Amino acid sequence: MRKIFFAVCVFAIARCSNGPGAAAAAPKAPPPDTGWAMVPFVKVDSVNPVMGPGSGSFIDPLRRDLVKWEEKDVFNPAIVVSKGRVYMLYRAQDKVGRPAGTSRIGLAVSDDGYHFTRWTSPVLYPEADAQKKFEWEGGCEDPRVVQDERGIYYMTYTAFDGQTARLMVATSADLVNWIKHGSAFADAYNGKYSRSWSKSGSIVSHYFGGKVVAAKINGKYWMYWGDRDIWAATSDDLIHWTPVVSGPEAGTALVIVVAPRSGHWDSQLVESGPPAMITKDGILLIYNGMNGRANGDSSLPEGMYGGGQVLLDINDPTKVLRRQDRNFIHPDKPYEITGQVGQVCFLEGLANFKGRWLLYYGTADSKIAVAVGPDKPTAW
Repeated sequence: MRKIFFAVCVFAIARCSNGPGAAAAAPKAPPPDTGWAMVPFVKVDSVNPVMGPGSGSFIDPLRRDLVKWEEKDVFNPAIVVSKGRVYMLYRAQDKVGRPAGTSRIGLAVSDDGYHFTRWTSPVLYPEADAQKKFEWEGGCEDPRVVQDERGIYYMTYTAFDGQTARLMVATSADLVNWIKHGSAFADAYNGKYSRSWSKSGSIVSHYFGGKVVAAKINGKYWMYWGDRDIWAATSDDLIHWTPVVSGPEAGTALVIVVAPRSGHWDSQLVESGPPAMITKDGILLIYNGMNGRANGDSSLPEGMYGGGQVLLDINDPTKVLRRQDRNFIHPDKPYEITGQVGQVCFLEGLANFKGRWLLYYGTADSKIAVAVGPDKPTAW
């Protein structure tokens, strides 16, 4: 993992340049990553990858045949801690669906966060329901899960029909039986954003006692979403979401919260990671970024996915306060470099379990790995 370099020298220079005769004090330099960001994370080489393709099979309701639903690849998991165990909801692909295998959401459980036992059948998948036209036969992808104050689970996931990805919402009381509610944006602006490409819903939450509970800010739930720029949306009920736009009409532009940066590791695109976290400093969003060597970091591979962190204003969740200059995790293991899509660490699941911060991520769109975070974080 590439080390994070801190701007200590910048701080020192700023202070020294403001002599006794200056009209005003020099502005305070931003704190180093250790002041607000959750670093470092260390990959657990002794157990990684913690999940690979599996042997599970079930009778697919649309194919009406036995399908080995996780035979090809597993990746991009959501994480829930409940009753002293870690539950992983992960994306799995078969070898028969198009374009690259139909995706379904599987469930696995662990007592230690490292060794998982899987359900034989998936828990969320395309079937003969109102969402079939959006989910078949690309499938159900990339879950992220939070709870509300009552303990109901809310999953944001991507439906893919083979051409267009759409951000969807499902709910459950037990992580096994899910109710699909359709597009997150179906009721906003006459459904404009439900008809266009949308992915990666990261709902702003409190992390405490192992739980990830959706939090209201100024009376609204907030969500970061997108896989080119990162945008924002608000909701009253965690099911129906309204994208934040620059004006009152649907024709106005989406407000860009986090954008790719030329000359950096995240020059090609940025995409929301695990549910965003409310901290003492603001809203901490872990995000994924892709490198393009033509306009990015020429020292890194073309198309490399790594992870970064950004701090946003709790009073204005569209305002960026701090952003890491370098990624804090990137591919450097064989199973991260080679796979269905090479050079990928894709972050989606974060939990505090038995006093440890565990970050779960997809590797090369093929397997799942885990990294352990700081033992005694000061901000969270």
